[in-house]
Amino acid sequence: MSDLGKIDREFFERQVAPNLGAERDDVAVGPQHGVDFGVLEIGGRALVTATDPVSIMPQLGLERAARFALDLVLADVAVSGIPPSHLSICFTLPETMTDDQFATVWKTIHEECVDLGVAVVTGHTARYSDPSYPWVGAATAMAVGDPDEIVRPDGARPGDRLLLTTGPAVESVGLLSTLFADQLAGDLSDDVLSSAQDRLAEVYCVRDALAAAAAGPVTAMHDVTEGGLAGALNEMAAGAGARFSVDRDSVPMRPGVREVCDFLEMDPWAATSSGSLLLAVDSEGVDDVVAALEDRDTVVAEIGSVEPGTDGGDVLVDGDRLPHPNVDPSWRAYAELADAADE
Repeated sequence: MSDLGKIDREFFERQVAPNLGAERDDVAVGPQHGVDFGVLEIGGRALVTATDPVSIMPQLGLERAARFALDLVLADVAVSGIPPSHLSICFTLPETMTDDQFATVWKTIHEECVDLGVAVVTGHTARYSDPSYPWVGAATAMAVGDPDEIVRPDGARPGDRLLLTTGPAVESVGLLSTLFADQLAGDLSDDVLSSAQDRLAEVYCVRDALAAAAAGPVTAMHDVTEGGLAGALNEMAAGAGARFSVDRDSVPMRPGVREVCDFLEMDPWAATSSGSLLLAVDSEGVDDVVAALEDRDTVVAEIGSVEPGTDGGDVLVDGDRLPHPNVDPSWRAYAELADAADE
């Protein structure tokens, strides 16, 4: 198990996978390492569901922090191609959070849910003595739809093309350059730091996922979170039992990302990048999906193809094997910057 961040595949297979409660026939997609959502099939309908922490970072401004937190929760359902429709949310608030601050967070979440057509159906809200920012709760997103319309996490097929939106490390760079701007300002130019901070405007992918699925056919989608692009490629390839062949030069790199990653000695391909989507698309649908995303002013590039592979799947970048990073370097970078800030 890695020291920080999500558990690795070995820990999941050893500790979690053998102990999943009762077996039920209505579970169509159950827990799998690297898979974003589960699926229940009930009465001919599919219930897509996913659970994530609620992370609120007041330094971003409470409204922006709340939108970011909600998008992270809803994204794991949106990559199924079925629009999120319901939300269950639990807040374990720190004692330092005032009523007015919570009201700002909650109103922002409400307004975003209204815009997306998501109803809050249940939850829990309380203050406790131990919780601290950013981890202030957890939420379960749900979507109800036609089982045949689900974009399955293991659906990539030989002949599909691989698309990537936004690019590697956008979330990590946007957050670190904003949260620790004073520490980075002495070593990075104002232009680089400003460009890096602008990346926070690109950390939202729910609407991109739904637009891509509607334009498809999209055969698989994965949001590029912990483990970054390298992790997402390996997880999606493993699910499909396919080989992903990637052209490194085709992968978009947003302004400010390379410079911040180099300074922090952080591999951008291994760092979390919420807001980026990895998509496998039927070759006949590539132009339509690209057009739908570009209509949203979303950066998108074709980065490779899906080829026949082994049961475990693998990823080649310019012909060389790309392993799963297992540990996300953004956790180390955050810890080092936070420790330096406290000194």
